[in-house]
Amino acid sequence: MKIALLCRNANLYSHKRIVEAAEARGHQIDVIDHLRCYIDIASSDPEVHYRGESLKGYDVVIPRIGASVTFFGTAVLRQFEMMGVYPANESVAISRSRDKLRSMQLLARQGIGLPVTIFAHKTSDAAEVLKLAGGAPVVIKLLEGTQGIGVVLGETTKAAESIIQAFGGVNTNILVQQFVKEANGEDIRCLVVGERVVAAMIRRGKEGDFRSNLHRGGTAEAIKITPKERATALKAANAMGLNICGVDLLRSNAGPVVMEVNSSPGLEGGAADGRPQAGLPTGGHPHRRRRTGDGRSALERPVQTYTHDAACACGARAA
Repeated sequence: MKIALLCRNANLYSHKRIVEAAEARGHQIDVIDHLRCYIDIASSDPEVHYRGESLKGYDVVIPRIGASVTFFGTAVLRQFEMMGVYPANESVAISRSRDKLRSMQLLARQGIGLPVTIFAHKTSDAAEVLKLAGGAPVVIKLLEGTQGIGVVLGETTKAAESIIQAFGGVNTNILVQQFVKEANGEDIRCLVVGERVVAAMIRRGKEGDFRSNLHRGGTAEAIKITPKERATALKAANAMGLNICGVDLLRSNAGPVVMEVNSSPGLEGGAADGRPQAGLPTGGHPHRRRRTGDGRSALERPVQTYTHDAACACGARAA
């Protein structure tokens, strides 16, 4: 296959692993900086231009689009979809997952476990918001934050109310969530490819930090997950419409709860051991028909073949 990898930095571990694994399987893969692309929208023959050339002949596009450039990145991806190129993740699914509020509403509609969550903008009555969230301690998040940035723990009622009021003073949207104390500062990242959880790792925050993001100094190791955790991860991925994603779970007393569904999960950490995942299916009929950005049915190509081979760098221990 001829694969386009949309990403900003070809030197990131995850992107290098995708390139290495694709080449090891005999595929041609080109790294394309989507912010340097130009889109020919008006033409009857839609095109994407990059470094003076028209990008043609691709079978699959793997989007690794950063949260800060979601708007332009998904526009480029939609153009590839219009050109008939199969997306490992569709543009609409990426946009859906990047909207924290919308994604949580979709998860809730599917009956997927979530921490108690309150969405607010005007926070003059911080006590009421806190009461609805179940009281302190709570986790307060900026709606636009990523990688643990803009996430604060309000450990006491007074501290939580002060943080909520402070965020209200800068005219921003926030999420106030129940703090799952029994998780002990740990979360589980499940790597979903197609209809399988192909790997899972438990992530722990650094000493004194309740956030478990690896970008914030956390650690990770591979683990086996329970059948209920596996089912929750798959249901969350399906609710977002994502073929490839990382689903972040907390182990609460009420069972697994979903914190986030990440459309561009990092491959570095305990889930990846550097081997292609030999046990994944590489053929077969699509398990369902997705919709492409132009409203047409997904291409008549085996979803699992393209999804697996395009994401073969997700080589990991079976979860």
